[in-house]
Amino acid sequence: MAKRYNSFGVYLKGLFGERVYKVNVDAGFTCPNRDGTVGYGGCIYCNNDSFRPSSCRAVRPLKEQIQEGIKYLSKRYGAKKFIVYFQPYTNTYAPVERLEALYKEALSEPSVIGLAIGTRPDCVDEEKIRLLENLAKDYFILVEYGLQSIYDRTLRFINRGHDYATFVRTVEMTHGRGIKIGAHIIVGFPTETEEEMLHMADVVSELPIEFLKIHQLQVIKHTALEKYYNTHPFHIFDYSEYLDFLARFLERLSPEIVIQRLFATAPDSILVAPKWGKSKQEILRDIERYLEEKGIYQGRLYRRSLVKCLQG
Repeated sequence: MAKRYNSFGVYLKGLFGERVYKVNVDAGFTCPNRDGTVGYGGCIYCNNDSFRPSSCRAVRPLKEQIQEGIKYLSKRYGAKKFIVYFQPYTNTYAPVERLEALYKEALSEPSVIGLAIGTRPDCVDEEKIRLLENLAKDYFILVEYGLQSIYDRTLRFINRGHDYATFVRTVEMTHGRGIKIGAHIIVGFPTETEEEMLHMADVVSELPIEFLKIHQLQVIKHTALEKYYNTHPFHIFDYSEYLDFLARFLERLSPEIVIQRLFATAPDSILVAPKWGKSKQEILRDIERYLEEKGIYQGRLYRRSLVKCLQG
């Protein structure tokens, strides 16, 4: 059965003729929102153990991480082509010379066909974009910018350290350079109404964004958000609510945007809320079943138009 949303896996298979797998690596970067350059403490929800595989540790050489990941994925899935994903923290937060050495080291593996680079929109400049542009002439290069929200009041609440305008300027600087542009958003912040969250689909659809990761807000242990949640309890999406919200979000989103992720999956050992008690496979199955039952597909209600962002 064809998916009712523009799946990243399907996209890559169409582009490269076979399934492509991600190898997550930790290259030892930090974040300007932690070291004092922008702020201290990081975003209030941030605990990198919520998304970093146990095999991905900066203390291990980059090449070793890549080779081990390739070996595992090849043995388990018969994988032959790989994208190296620079994931934890801010993976452009270094001098361009160091970035070039790391990126080229990753691309030196014969079966690696590209890179995915997670970063902040305030941590790139023309020199770094030019590096990525040059690499993109020969490889699949995807830069994933953490947006999280289009609302400045939310960005202040989460201690993000940049505003929405910074994200827009960075996307405009990256656009048209051969670099694939992705964005990450989080839905469920107590600073936003449900309609404001849904409106992000309209706004993102009008930007030159090609890939999107959608996360429901999760409260993770040992974060500032956990402390806030304990003293100021707020509503968190329960499972059925999120299925409904996600369906309504997708039907407003441009069908051209490739969906990399539909939900967050922090380990149960560090997850405070919400606790859905579902595996990743169960959630994906339920999302597809819900879309089918409701007759919803990505872009069903999308209409290309000028959208004004309800910032505040």
